[in-house]
Amino acid sequence: MLSLIEQIKSGALWDFPGGVHPAENKKQSTKSQIARASIPQEIILPVKQHIGKPGSITVEVGEQVLKGQPLTKYDTSFMLPVHAPTSGKITAIEPRTTAHPSGLAETCIVISPDGEDRWIERKTQNDFTQSTPDELIEIIRQAGVSGMGGAGFPTAKKIQAGLARTEILIVNAAECEPYITADDMLMQENADEIIKGIEIVEHILKPKLTIIGIEDNKPQAIKALEQAALHKDIIIRVIPTKYPSGGEKQLIKILTNKEVPANNIPADIGLLVQNVGSLQAIKRAVCDGEPLIERIVTLTGNTFKQPRNVKALIGTPVQSLLDEFGYKADKKLPRLIMGGPMMGFTLPHANVPITKTANCILAPTRREISPDQYEMACIRCGQCAEACPASLLPQQLQWHAKAEEYDKCEELNLKDCIECGACAFVCPSEIPLVQYYRQAKAEIRTRKEESEAAERAKIRFEEKKARLERDKAERENRFKKAADDRRKDMKKTGGDDAIAAAIARVKAQKSESKSDEPAVKPAVAAAIAKAKAKQAAAMQAGDTEPDNSEMAKLREERKRQAREKKAQKTQDATPATSSDDKKDAVAAAIARAKARKAQQEGKPEPITAEPKNTEAAEEDPKKAAVAAAIARAKARKAQQEGKPEPVTAEPENTETAAEDPKKAAVAAAIARAKARKAQQEGQSESVTAEPESSELAAEDPKKAAVAAAIARAKARKAQQEGKPEPVTAEPKNTEAAEEDPKKAAVAAAIARAKARKAQQEGKPDPVTAEPENAQTSEEAPKKAAVAAAIARAKARKAEREQNNKFEENE
Repeated sequence: MLSLIEQIKSGALWDFPGGVHPAENKKQSTKSQIARASIPQEIILPVKQHIGKPGSITVEVGEQVLKGQPLTKYDTSFMLPVHAPTSGKITAIEPRTTAHPSGLAETCIVISPDGEDRWIERKTQNDFTQSTPDELIEIIRQAGVSGMGGAGFPTAKKIQAGLARTEILIVNAAECEPYITADDMLMQENADEIIKGIEIVEHILKPKLTIIGIEDNKPQAIKALEQAALHKDIIIRVIPTKYPSGGEKQLIKILTNKEVPANNIPADIGLLVQNVGSLQAIKRAVCDGEPLIERIVTLTGNTFKQPRNVKALIGTPVQSLLDEFGYKADKKLPRLIMGGPMMGFTLPHANVPITKTANCILAPTRREISPDQYEMACIRCGQCAEACPASLLPQQLQWHAKAEEYDKCEELNLKDCIECGACAFVCPSEIPLVQYYRQAKAEIRTRKEESEAAERAKIRFEEKKARLERDKAERENRFKKAADDRRKDMKKTGGDDAIAAAIARVKAQKSESKSDEPAVKPAVAAAIAKAKAKQAAAMQAGDTEPDNSEMAKLREERKRQAREKKAQKTQDATPATSSDDKKDAVAAAIARAKARKAQQEGKPEPITAEPKNTEAAEEDPKKAAVAAAIARAKARKAQQEGKPEPVTAEPENTETAAEDPKKAAVAAAIARAKARKAQQEGQSESVTAEPESSELAAEDPKKAAVAAAIARAKARKAQQEGKPEPVTAEPKNTEAAEEDPKKAAVAAAIARAKARKAQQEGKPDPVTAEPENAQTSEEAPKKAAVAAAIARAKARKAEREQNNKFEENE
């Protein structure tokens, strides 16, 4: 089986998938030789004219520069310098519109030529074989040479990537784009320079085979190359005309039947491709010392009086070329396209400069190239997939690009698209497919740059975090070491660590404070100990049943403590008595004291029926009840004495009114009704009254029974002694009315027992019915008994009437 090189030498050719055959329109621009364009009045040099990063500007505004002088410098292999195409003065460094499909402004250096066209000192060498490959690559890089037939990849970087692994050197002379004839005319007129450039690259790479691929529609260029390559080990291979056979991967497929894998470059499979324009620039940079400052541009289209190719300085505005070479714009549809009709793009205006990759200015009429039609819906005909030379799926790529689903675009290998425009050329729906792909590629590139920047920021953050943790660990180690050294020094000097001593003191204080707090109460602990001791003694004595008396006492003690805690909580929760209640209690106590004093002195006591404010009796049931109790007591006393009782409405008021006992009883009944009504309405406080009062009998049955028993005992004793028993309205001590009902009942029983004993012995026995001594009246015993009976009857009657009224009110 023949090797690949042998097959190529034998004349074998292959084909790539897809491709189209558009109208060529090349002959009109090849009828005349290459013309040199004049120096324009202004030169605009974009800082970035290649794939990669722009160089650093080394000149300033107002500086005078010479022809061939570098204006930027490079720091990496993906940077290329730009040079002054002629001598002149730097007038501006500012953003200007550049030759790019986006039409965006980029930083440009603006030069005003002086017309002298003075060169800087150049270094030439006739024998490049005396230089090493690295030296030659550096010369090519300093000259700013880049790919002049496609994307503008730095030529020095491309050659450097193929060192020691390039087997076949391919020269791209196909120039498949319609209308463009720049390389064709270059090969016709400068074939010797191209062959010289090939020899320089061969000296650097030392390939096994060099082959030139050229389409069969360039017969004059083929003849010129064959004559220049005579007696050279260079194969000139003529290939069929088909678009886009000038693409790098497509030309490799045609000449070698090899395919470049995705995400790889031709150097990975032992191949390197160079354009004829780049080879001429290499020859001039190495042999003549000239940087890349000019190139051949095709001016074509029916709007030019004479389409032709011109040699223009890099940075020449397009408008300058149009004015010089007879351009006449179409009146209805003026258009300027940089590049060919398949891969070119429309310029926003004519002041865009010529760059290193600008090979054609196409200015067609509206009849020559019809204007863009309105985009219609895809009919899924599949012609785009058949025409694609990269075997992609243009239809699906367009769907995802339009929907901004860029991840799916990457899955479909959008990056392998060469933007040849074959899919859009055959699309019956006039869909600008290439435009969608370009936008998607730009967006993907931007997102990747942002992602890489974020990743770099993340790495920096993690490194900073690690550094801080490392510093912290080192700082802690230093502190620990210093503490250890300090302890060692103090041990040597017989001292102690101050910090350790302080910590020890704090711990000791805490332990002391904890030991001061008793775990259990002393009384409870003592009781428990005593009970346990007794139980142990009983068990030793042989008692079958243990003595639980101590445990019972212990339980009682615990219950007492629980009651105390509960009482304390209740006392804390109970709100304090209001100032009004205290005032009412004090007023009632004062009234009772006055009544007792008046009774002891044998003088009528004015009764305070109401407090200072007459409305207080209706507002405060306590005051009303107290006043009613006082009134009833005084009424009974007056009835027993047979004297009228004056009643004073106010302590401060000098006017008195003589009250009938019946009126007093009525007032007492009204007061009791008001008190009961106030109690039913939710007032929880009890009303303090007299033991003899029927109000207390209604509120507390036990107190009423005790009071009645006391009254009966007093009456019997008075009858036995033959002396009337006065009834005291109120004990001197205000606390007597609030005694426990059980104590009152006991006192009443004792009084009755004493009365019976005195009656049996025939001796009078004084009975103490009240805590305080009461003065006796001089009336007869019968009269006193009758008065007591009448008082009790009236009280019962008044109580019944009041109950009836209360029921009716309810």
